[in-house]
Amino acid sequence: MKNDYSFLFDFRVRYSEIDGQGVVFNAHYLTYFDVAITEFFRQMGFDYAAYPKETGCDFHLVKSLVNYEKPLLFDTEFQVGCRIVKIGNSSLVFELAVFDKGTTDRYATGEIIWVNTDQSTHQAVRVSDDVRSMINSFQTK
Repeated sequence: MKNDYSFLFDFRVRYSEIDGQGVVFNAHYLTYFDVAITEFFRQMGFDYAAYPKETGCDFHLVKSLVNYEKPLLFDTEFQVGCRIVKIGNSSLVFELAVFDKGTTDRYATGEIIWVNTDQSTHQAVRVSDDVRSMINSFQTK
């Protein structure tokens, strides 16, 4: 449900995003998810560009899933809800949903999983306590 998301980011379907059927081409949903996650982190105060430089670590995408429920049409105003539903040892699990901007109608849902990795060894490493605290504080506001 839309009210399950405290973070929503606004979009509008651009002409270049629709396919021959007049609906948003499926791959664009992952772009919408990526933008929403970036803005979620920006709103949280996490400096994604500085993180690798400061820690030697970075997050890598290991899973992306989109469930398409209803087609998005050209010029539709919509929002993508984003939240982190699990912080594992080295992973973050994002739950995302695409909603109509003016209603609670849902177009799609998805899951993105990132793993925190040491950039010199490319091995998974624990998500730091600082990042965990930042996420937990942001999501409980």
